[in-house]
Amino acid sequence: MKTTLYLQTTVCGVAFLFGVGAVLAAGPSASDALKLAPIQKGVDYDQPSADDAAKCTITARKLNGKVGWVVEAPSGTVLREFVDTNGDNTVDQWSYFKDGLEVYRDIDADFNRKAEQSRWFHTAGSRWGLDKDEDGTIDAWKAISAEEVTAEVVAALATKDKARFLRLVLSPPELKTLGLGDEKAEELGKRLAAAGAEFQKLADEQKTLGQDAKWLQFSASGPGVVPSGTNGSTEDIRVYENVAAIVESGGKTGEVLVGTLVQVGDGWRVIGAPRLAADGSGKFAAGFFFHPAIGAQARQAAGGPSEAGQKLLADIEKLDAALQKAATAEEKSKLNAQRADLVQKTAEAADSPDERAMWLRQLADTVGTAVQSGSYPEGAKRLGELFDKLSGNERDRDLAAYVRFRQLVAEYGLSFQVAKPDYQKIQQKWVENLEKYVSDYPKGPESAEAMLQLAMTQEFAGEEDEAKKWYGKVVADFPESPQAKKAGGARTRLESVGKPIQLQGQSVAGQRVDLGEYAGKAVLIQYWATWCEPAKADMATIKEMVKKYSPDFQVVGISLDSRKPELAAYLKENPLPWPQIHEDGALDGRLAHEM
Repeated sequence: MKTTLYLQTTVCGVAFLFGVGAVLAAGPSASDALKLAPIQKGVDYDQPSADDAAKCTITARKLNGKVGWVVEAPSGTVLREFVDTNGDNTVDQWSYFKDGLEVYRDIDADFNRKAEQSRWFHTAGSRWGLDKDEDGTIDAWKAISAEEVTAEVVAALATKDKARFLRLVLSPPELKTLGLGDEKAEELGKRLAAAGAEFQKLADEQKTLGQDAKWLQFSASGPGVVPSGTNGSTEDIRVYENVAAIVESGGKTGEVLVGTLVQVGDGWRVIGAPRLAADGSGKFAAGFFFHPAIGAQARQAAGGPSEAGQKLLADIEKLDAALQKAATAEEKSKLNAQRADLVQKTAEAADSPDERAMWLRQLADTVGTAVQSGSYPEGAKRLGELFDKLSGNERDRDLAAYVRFRQLVAEYGLSFQVAKPDYQKIQQKWVENLEKYVSDYPKGPESAEAMLQLAMTQEFAGEEDEAKKWYGKVVADFPESPQAKKAGGARTRLESVGKPIQLQGQSVAGQRVDLGEYAGKAVLIQYWATWCEPAKADMATIKEMVKKYSPDFQVVGISLDSRKPELAAYLKENPLPWPQIHEDGALDGRLAHEM
């Protein structure tokens, strides 16, 4: 394999440049390659000792069709990948691994030998940072979860880093995209303008968080949607109110009150400065979009987690770390059971009904997910026992409904994990369970989703009349829910036979595409994404159809990818002779919802 390739990144201000000769034998050593480090600090990745590094290997390979280098431990576990994505013989993508999983990547997307993007993966989270001036410091977050936002707020407070905090604050351009009414937009604008100064004052004066401060837990009730039309707004807005981060510093546990978070694209933003629960002013103010949660006020009165609660949180954190390293299904099942025990004890030790409900919802979510992944089959029974316990108390009716739905989903997933599943019997049981659920909880917190699942199941079974009935019921009973948008579009699709279809959008190339311009022709509309292998496999057949029947046969593609750059890169490598419409939102965007 002949190539001339360069590995380059910056470590503590020193540039490492490895020239690779005309043959593989002249390439960089594994030890040299392992000296490269992530540009961003705090990444937890595998770093062998000097002795172990000498035994590692580095080989040139094709990675997703691109030339790259792979560094492996003697056991064969991947430690690093360095890839030349554009074929200019210079590495522009540096990947770092933990326990065989990629956890972090530096990216040089403009190919000037300086990384301007940093991404976290798998167990390291979901952040995607942009370094526009390529100085090694994140300038903006393209993607960041609500949990990661609160961790960043804690880190900014602990290090008194105002710039780090301001990267999390909703920007004026982002404020405009929310579509708020004039009065609400003006009020929020004033709050945003004051956030930096208020943060700096708190950072300078606070004595609670030292530089050893450690983020432990995200605390909030579930997110809510502020529907379009509220106070003159023109868009739905996803919001968390009364958000807090549970932290540890100096051996003591406390809370940082983050307040309101707003979703913008693939990220979440804060709209004001944080406060500390122990500083005397730490009570939550009224939520910016919702009224304050009773449980949040009660939690402040309680003064933060008790000593017993602190220990439980620390034990949960240890189990989470152990789960990431667990190798066998038996080990994972045992650890998941232990974690569930601890979360349930934490709920029982809660100081308020709202905090108890928060932990029990987390218990239902994590156990249900573990069952479906096959790492805790016994969890379905545990969810049933929790439901039985909650259903006996009328005050816990909504909480019982929440747990019951996750129990049903877990049991449904578990039913496919046997050697020879009876698909017809499983689907029939699923429909019966969902119908009983919506009968028992017609206005419950998960009923809209249950009805949507019913409709989809009936549609896939060919029962279109039943499907349309349930899609219509979602729209009628839960008109402001996210599920209503999906249900309305699905019903439109089922009722579109023999009717004109309205479809417009902008192509990846920036051109307007309007189905009305194809009048008199047969048009195939393909919904797809770069991660959907069956859809990509269909494209070969579609190309043959275009070649055979054009111009009377035309195709319009609708990509449901979440990120346009990745879609554009795929289309550059795999050009298609028909337009591709793309908008932000992916599976939750307008293009997906309309049909």
